[in-house]
Amino acid sequence: MEADEVQSKELESEELEETTKGEGQEPEQEEVDTPTYIEQLLQTARNAAPGLARLTAAVKNQALLAMAEGLEEASEELIESNNKDLEAFDSSNGREAMADRLRLTPERIQDMASGIREIAALRDPVGESLGMRERPNGMKVGKVRVPIGVIGIIYESRPNVTADAAALCLKSGNVCVLRGGSEAIHSNTAIANILSGSAERTGIPPGAISFVERAEREAVMEFLGRDDLIDLIIPRGGETLMKTVTENTTIPVIKHDKGVCHVYVDGHANLDMAQKIAFNAKVQRPSTCNAMETLLVHQQIARTFLTNLGQELVRAKVEIRGCEKTCNFISEAVPATDEDYGKEFLNLTLAVKVVKDMDHAMEHIQQYGSQHTEVIVTNEYGRALRFMREVDAGAVMVNASSRLNDGYQFGLGAEIGISTTRIHARGPMGLEDLTCSKFIVFGSGQLRE
Repeated sequence: MEADEVQSKELESEELEETTKGEGQEPEQEEVDTPTYIEQLLQTARNAAPGLARLTAAVKNQALLAMAEGLEEASEELIESNNKDLEAFDSSNGREAMADRLRLTPERIQDMASGIREIAALRDPVGESLGMRERPNGMKVGKVRVPIGVIGIIYESRPNVTADAAALCLKSGNVCVLRGGSEAIHSNTAIANILSGSAERTGIPPGAISFVERAEREAVMEFLGRDDLIDLIIPRGGETLMKTVTENTTIPVIKHDKGVCHVYVDGHANLDMAQKIAFNAKVQRPSTCNAMETLLVHQQIARTFLTNLGQELVRAKVEIRGCEKTCNFISEAVPATDEDYGKEFLNLTLAVKVVKDMDHAMEHIQQYGSQHTEVIVTNEYGRALRFMREVDAGAVMVNASSRLNDGYQFGLGAEIGISTTRIHARGPMGLEDLTCSKFIVFGSGQLRE
């Protein structure tokens, strides 16, 4: 799964608004009211947690393989459901890219299935020993990894997230309760039903993969209020979604927030390498959360570096918004506003600033960054170490593109997303980060004196 979820401001607002009542927009509603529906859904999920946590890796892997096969066999059904969402989605006024992220194709369905099979091949972290030590009284004390329990995941339009999140949670022994965006309600419902049905036929407890099929705002609010039944919330989106979740729940939250990522080109950088890194970080896939949004350049090398890089960026149709010095070095650049620094563009727009030294660069990052991914390009080892030590982010990188902040790239195999929260897990969240620990104690009759 790409560490790169596009957090469109339009979509994150839409998914938290009342669903427009119209043909093809809402699935049939059950007779029960929304609070009762959420109560029943979450209670079933909670009841599934103990049984799921006890399952062996072999059983979970069998379920995952069945889930992958189920998606492949239901390809036509999934595309039919997806067409309902596409028909209801307004793709005008520059929303074509959002519509494309919503669209399912046979190839994308195959990719979802392949992703699940890759998760099945990963090492199961549940039960892993985190070390044992013997106390002076002979008592042995240690820790083991255990599932978190019931995880609620709220996300935006991309239907593949439903498959990715369900598979990762199941592998790590967690029950997942999924709530996708209203614009993908038919697609997500169909995917979730296939995944849950396939898993249950292999012995996975009913409710282990649950999906909130009601798209109205009330369902989200009820969902967020159930700290008695949900152990953790993972929202994936931008500022509006994060604010809504954090202000309306007492459940622990691990945010997968926006990516305002910087690349700082130091005065001691290899300029050829720096140019390749900066170009890749911005252009390779600009609509991702780990794409560079602001470029900071040491004044010592700014003229040479920006003149060369600017030409390459302009050819790639990048809109450059820069400080006064940047505009002097790149004729196509337009003056940047203060709002441009700290903005997640998610497109071929780049903010650029010439800084007097590394201290100035780090101050800028502290003020405008989102603690997602920060990069320094330098040949000075000491400066690199200081940057890594002092810059606060989920990932701090030296001489590498910000686009490499990704679960697969880091060797995690898969990820639930990229956490920007400073508790439990930061950066790409793999299977291990979907577990917590418990103490285990072996005694031989020891008593407290």
